[in-house]
Amino acid sequence: MLFPVYWMVNVSLTRTGDMRADPPHWFPWNPTFEGYAAALGQQLPALATSLFIGLGTVAVTLIVALPAGYALAKLLPRGTGAIDFLLLVAQMIPAVVMAMGFYAIYIRLGMLNTVAGLIVADSTLAVPFAVLLFRAFMAGIPREIMAAAQIDGAGTWRTFRSVVLPLSRNSVITVSLFAFLWAWSDFIFASTLNRSSDTIPVTLGIFRYIGNNTTQWNSIMATAVIASVPAAFLLVLAQRYIAAGVTAGAVKD
Repeated sequence: MLFPVYWMVNVSLTRTGDMRADPPHWFPWNPTFEGYAAALGQQLPALATSLFIGLGTVAVTLIVALPAGYALAKLLPRGTGAIDFLLLVAQMIPAVVMAMGFYAIYIRLGMLNTVAGLIVADSTLAVPFAVLLFRAFMAGIPREIMAAAQIDGAGTWRTFRSVVLPLSRNSVITVSLFAFLWAWSDFIFASTLNRSSDTIPVTLGIFRYIGNNTTQWNSIMATAVIASVPAAFLLVLAQRYIAAGVTAGAVKD
């Protein structure tokens, strides 16, 4: 499983003239950093765009999914079962099908080739998962805690903001991480909805390295290594919160 990661690093340090060596160089005996120089010189705007899209997707996902999960878990509106079913179905729709639908809508709204359009599209992948996870977690919050807040005069919104949100930290971190990673690694929406824009995410930046006659493999792999660092860092940093968040609601006392 780790070999492709190693090979990515190896190729990122390999000189262009050694790419087609036979047998291949299993180690970068004569390393070069020209790929990293090209990546940092050409791909920083794309990395910044991906970062902005990822953070925007996290914000939209939390704004939509947190109240929705709370309502389904504690307020129990009519049609809760049907809503749960629709959320499950929404996660089964292939991204390429959704991309075609977004393309038709964005043409009419003038949102093609915009960062905001990508944030909205990427959020559609994260919101159903987030709502279901928040609902599972919040359903396990004892009603006695909420009843105590209501006795103290807290309304529905105050109870949600002051009691439920602090207790939902692990699930919020889990959802935020997955939403960011989905947006950070997205290629289908980016290539369909933002292909002719000058402001592109890093996935399209890597794709544009591939030319008709030449392929800058060390630059491609160097960009991939740089783009992997934030994801790896976040996964390591949030590991214990993820373990708690993904099992939220799995066991009832």
